[in-house]
Amino acid sequence: MSLGRFDRCDGASPPKPRVSTEQRRALAVLSPEGHNGVTRSFLVAHGFGVRLIAGLVNQGLATLTFERMRTGDKRVDVATVRITDAGRDALAAED
Repeated sequence: MSLGRFDRCDGASPPKPRVSTEQRRALAVLSPEGHNGVTRSFLVAHGFGVRLIAGLVNQGLATLTFERMRTGDKRVDVATVRITDAGRDALAAED
């Protein structure tokens, strides 16, 4: 019986995701920010597309959280992107 993409039962971990040059660049921007992360708007303003950010999240290399913040008397929703341990590992593995 096949278990799909990861049908190994020998305790080996699944293969680490390979990252593109552009994903590496985005992870390098996220890495020094640590647990604070950066806003999705910041990444988009620096040339990283929404699809690339979604790919990082889908691969488990980054997380995306939505937070409601107050600015003066207004509330705005802010999307924050943070690197994960897997993202740090992927970045380190490519060095």
